Amino acid sequence: MCPRNLSRLPDRKRTRMHCTIEVEREEDGRWLAEVMELPGVMPYSPSAEMAATKAKAFALRAIADRLEYGNPVPGIEQITFSTSNEPLALR
Repeated sequence: MCPRNLSRLPDRKRTRMHCTIEVEREEDGRWLAEVMELPGVMPYSPSAEMAATKAKAFALRAIADRLEYGNPVPGIEQITFSTSNEPLALR
């Protein structure tokens, strides 16, 4: 049996989640990346790029935890991330 092709559903039946990552440098030189849509997803790292990468992974783990423990999560077809300057593709 083939899975249902969600791309054929009307837009109103598909849900997309977009996560915004804000990256800033702390006084001690570490970089902090915060996923604005997911409270508590705020990894530190020695570089801005690594902090953003960790934030994407932490965001996916937070969503997975919500699903695993039965907490509400909207139906997700696509997740995208961006910084204030440019989009970051999920690889």
